[in-house]
Amino acid sequence: MQIKTSGSSITIDGKTFTGRSVSIVGNKVVVDGVEQPGELVGPVSVTVNGNAESVESGSGLIEVAGSAGRVKTMSGDVWCGDVTGDVGTMSGDVTCGAIRGSVKTMSGDIRHR
Repeated sequence: MQIKTSGSSITIDGKTFTGRSVSIVGNKVVVDGVEQPGELVGPVSVTVNGNAESVESGSGLIEVAGSAGRVKTMSGDVWCGDVTGDVGTMSGDVTCGAIRGSVKTMSGDIRHR
């Protein structure tokens, strides 16, 4: 998983991190190139507590409290505010505000809020 922000905090499985680039590599969280202590176990939920430039994930729920530039996941639901770019998931629902780019899901619903 790769998340790029302008400094928004990000909550991953109940722990909050702040940085411009947050990644999940294997079972570790990496913030601005620095590996964080602890390990992730099981399905991971991610909430961006603000705006995100881009969010890319292999699986799991993605929630962006603010707006996003682009959101992409292979398997999982997407919840976010307005999106200036594209939103895509292979298997999952998409619930977002206004989407200026394209939106697609192979297996799921698309809702506008």
